[in-house]
Amino acid sequence: VQLVESGGGLVQPGGSLRLACAASRSIFNINAMMWYRQAPGKQRELVAEITSGGGTNYADSVKGRFTISRDNAKNTVYLQMNSLKPDDTAVYYCKADEVRGTSWGQGTQVTVSS
Repeated sequence: VQLVESGGGLVQPGGSLRLACAASRSIFNINAMMWYRQAPGKQRELVAEITSGGGTNYADSVKGRFTISRDNAKNTVYLQMNSLKPDDTAVYYCKADEVRGTSWGQGTQVTVSS
């Protein structure tokens, strides 16, 4: 599956952004969809995931601030990010895990700065 992220940009601390990950085909049967991020000089880390059954999991650093959701009808996964902090600055990537393999998007830059 091909994945295309959108919605990144520059936002002030305390602000919000919603990222979208559009898939090239149905995500209904994809085991899990995930958002990762990678800041300069740091390893890529898991931010949030959502399973085909709707179960969710979050990194401790974003719990209570970020929400992952999926719209199977639109083949899209979202990441709503609230109360953004400078430490949230990174390139955000979408990932799909399915039986046939793993796919990554190209990433979208999120910069949190005043």
